[in-house]
Amino acid sequence: AYARLIVRCGVNVQKGQEVIIYADLDQPEFVQMVVEEAYKAKAKEVFVEWSYQPLAKLHYRYRTLKSLSVVDDIERAKLQYRLENNPAMLYLMSDDPDGLKGINQEKMSKAAKARFPVIKPFRDAMDNKYKWCIAAVPGEAWAKKVFPGVRTSTAVENLWNAILFTSRVIDKAGKDLDPVAEWKAHNESFRSRCEYLNSLGIKTLEYKSANGTDFTVEMIPEGIFCGGSEHTLGGEEFNPNIPSEEIFTSPKAGCAEGLVVASLPLSYRGQLIENFSVRFEGGKVVESGAEKNAELLSEMLNYDEGAAYLGECALVPFSSPINKLGFLFYNTLFDENASCHLALGAGYTNTLRDYDKYTKE
Repeated sequence: AYARLIVRCGVNVQKGQEVIIYADLDQPEFVQMVVEEAYKAKAKEVFVEWSYQPLAKLHYRYRTLKSLSVVDDIERAKLQYRLENNPAMLYLMSDDPDGLKGINQEKMSKAAKARFPVIKPFRDAMDNKYKWCIAAVPGEAWAKKVFPGVRTSTAVENLWNAILFTSRVIDKAGKDLDPVAEWKAHNESFRSRCEYLNSLGIKTLEYKSANGTDFTVEMIPEGIFCGGSEHTLGGEEFNPNIPSEEIFTSPKAGCAEGLVVASLPLSYRGQLIENFSVRFEGGKVVESGAEKNAELLSEMLNYDEGAAYLGECALVPFSSPINKLGFLFYNTLFDENASCHLALGAGYTNTLRDYDKYTKE
């Protein structure tokens, strides 16, 4: 049922469409189920690209920075293929939250910066034109991180139950639901709430919390709140995140002021940034600190000239099923849907009214 949900509501595979699945090695049987569901939805062809964290660490240990910084011909060809054929993209996450601990972060960052100008034009050309979905399956190391006090098999089972519950495949008691019908209702709820928020003409959002957060951000006059399913420029519906509880918008550039203190850790590049805070002036972070991995946070904020700017404000209800579970997933797909959150870096194009009438420039 979960595989069917991801295929039918996540990437919404259409007859004759190609599908690319990115997955780790943790759940090959589930990937097989997803591939079969995609073919049952009349997919033309399904490609699976596997990844494995220990291999990533080896690449960054032994390859030169020059080698890592090059987007070679085969990568360019894949990007060009995606641009021309518009396949549906599915990302199945199961990574160990600490899986890249010890990797050469400076080398990784410099290589990514060098590659970005080559990859960006392809991404810009594909923006809002293809369907994509991020979902998750349990990996053993991830499950043990979330449930450290039990046997590995029990931890995996517990994480499966949590994923299926928050994805609306089963209820809290473990009873099977009709997830496609559940997501249809969920998306209707998103639509009505976004319509309400967009009718208010909100000019500023003000955040205050007992943990020290005191923060104000201005909205774009033409900005809108979005949430739940989205549509490509061609009109095809898809759900980019399963699960999802957020309604979000991109704020006005240069107009964010104050202190934000995180209540949950951030998983970034396979490591956890914990007990951190950021202070905004003129729309960007001018000061940051963390009890754990402060250097990694600083690296993230200095990735490029836009990395320290505020790109997203997301509202999440306190009644979120993920919040109700009461534990950390150590995975941003889930943890961001437990609490109102902010995202740094580039904003979204589709949070502008009539965005389809504008060029990227």
